[in-house]
Amino acid sequence: MYWLPTFSNWAPAAIAAGVAIPSLLLLYFLKLRRREMQVPSTILWKKAVQDLQVNSPFQRLRRNLLLLLQMLILAALLLALSNPITFYKPGATDNTVILIDRSASMNARDAGGLTRLEEAKRRAIELIDTMGRGARAMVIAFDDSAETVQPFSSDLPALKQAISAIQPTDRPSRLKLAYQLADAQMNVNPDEVASAPTQRIFLYSDGRASDQSELSLRGDLRYEPIGDAKSKNIGIVAFSARRNYDRPTEVQIFARLANFGPEPVEADVQLSVSTIDADAPAVDKFEVRQARSSLRLLPERWTEKQREDADALGRGASNSVEFTLELATAGVIKLEQMNRADDVLSQDDTALVVVPPPKVLSVALVTDGNYFLERAVSSLNLQKPQVFAPADWELKRPADVDVILFDRYVPKYMPVSGNYIWFGALPGDLQIKQSKDAQGRGQFLTDVEILDWKRDHAMLRHLSLGKLFVAEALQLDVPLQSEILIEGTAGPLLVMHRENRSTHLVCAFDVLQSNWPLRVSFPLFLHNALQYVAIGADLNVRESFRPGATPKIPRTNLDRAVDGAREITLITSSGSRRLPIPAAGDFAVPSMNQVGLYRFDPIVPQYERLAVNLLDENESNTFPLEKSPGDIGQTVKSDGGRSPLQLWWWILACGGVPLLMIEWWVYTRRVHS
Repeated sequence: MYWLPTFSNWAPAAIAAGVAIPSLLLLYFLKLRRREMQVPSTILWKKAVQDLQVNSPFQRLRRNLLLLLQMLILAALLLALSNPITFYKPGATDNTVILIDRSASMNARDAGGLTRLEEAKRRAIELIDTMGRGARAMVIAFDDSAETVQPFSSDLPALKQAISAIQPTDRPSRLKLAYQLADAQMNVNPDEVASAPTQRIFLYSDGRASDQSELSLRGDLRYEPIGDAKSKNIGIVAFSARRNYDRPTEVQIFARLANFGPEPVEADVQLSVSTIDADAPAVDKFEVRQARSSLRLLPERWTEKQREDADALGRGASNSVEFTLELATAGVIKLEQMNRADDVLSQDDTALVVVPPPKVLSVALVTDGNYFLERAVSSLNLQKPQVFAPADWELKRPADVDVILFDRYVPKYMPVSGNYIWFGALPGDLQIKQSKDAQGRGQFLTDVEILDWKRDHAMLRHLSLGKLFVAEALQLDVPLQSEILIEGTAGPLLVMHRENRSTHLVCAFDVLQSNWPLRVSFPLFLHNALQYVAIGADLNVRESFRPGATPKIPRTNLDRAVDGAREITLITSSGSRRLPIPAAGDFAVPSMNQVGLYRFDPIVPQYERLAVNLLDENESNTFPLEKSPGDIGQTVKSDGGRSPLQLWWWILACGGVPLLMIEWWVYTRRVHS
């Protein structure tokens, strides 16, 4: 598809035409000055007479082929001088792969009233219309995953329907899998590999892929950037909340905002709370608790020099905000940025976190004497921490204990449900077991150092465990469904295991056989572990999920909610759907692709609400990349998907040079005839 040309150098060309064309005509009007000579006859001078007539001043021009050819040559030169430029859109080839970005940033509404995804689909459908007879195309939609929504087909209506059916998500963008799918599809038939010029990949995206350093592609790529570089967007890029364990009813909230527009802006934020009522859990009514104004946000695209200049003028950034509020019940905290004028992306204007009711844990420690554990438990803000000798524990067995710590001891009786932390001991009736040798004796690990640990887990976050050393530990056989939190050089050292209605945190070693009690990370770990095992959440605040997450609900929590039912309803702001419950094992929540609140009917304990937030600087950055991601292939300028084409050399090659050759041939024929 081509557009009418524009002339970027028309003024100099017009001036040159005003000088050159009259000059050429004047040469044919002028009478040549000739020397008079007497000849016996004029027959030999017939051509000279004709020449005299042509050069008579003010005489009507006769038809002259040389003049016509010279005028055409001059016109071609002047047209080339005006630098005509046309725009074209590369059309579909024999085999075309269409990649359409459906990630969060493609929800930005800056494409002439359309979202970027809607504009991408419009351009892709236009590309389908350029397919020739027998041509094929396929469609791949991607975010941080990729799927083939339409395999190779020559059915134009089916291709258009597949493109129109692509739905937006709020997930991040990654291109590696999409490129791998495209490469695989383009090379399925070995006979088609040789016809590389007939194969092409079209990418419709704003280029905000987070894996650009990992990309590679063998196919011929055409990248069409979508979006306006001048778009304004303010996004919440960090949001966290936690209770003050010295004052459990107090919640501390922190948030950070970022400005991804071209100019500094002022932003207001507002904090709202919706309490979770166990008797009416389906209602979310948010009430404004606090507001904060005059946050000054400098553009993220600014250089350090620009930021320093703004600071020098007293116009520096204030992009973070903190709140403290009283919340004596379970609730959902919502933070909103209120400057939404010309804001093109709404998904990052709101952030949510679920806060369970305040609770001071009751903990029992069963040990025959461990100074470090006893001191650590007594120093925490716990409700009546109790320490039992093994014999006393077997006699009393107190009820209503949130977490029980067993230090080198296995009780004779285990309740059906409960929360347990084991140090250097392991009950024999669990699926997780101590390895046995050929004689049936338990095996041990010696002189174990730390290989790795889950740094992003709630119990181990911000802890430094690299110098932890264990003299002796149980060698564990860990089932697949268990989660290894700390991996030693010879085997697992800390494992989270859920079985029946119980939660077990198994520490494979006696802390007295390690240097852990002497390190700062030990009391912090114990504090985090007690909260996590008892509440199953991130330090007494429910974990907020990223779009696309598929969290698992422990079977014990699910059984308490459904009471034998085979289905459960997942409810979101956009509707609800029934989900089958597996006969055994934990329940995996389907991919939560949109930001917002998710809940179940019936309510699942400890999972009354699931909050999904964007909190992604890369996706909130609505500045479209001009170069293709990974600098692969060619970029089609984002002028309605058009690419410029210079015409001046076509004019000279196809017009000026051939006309010049014809003019030379005509002139030589006349001269020599």
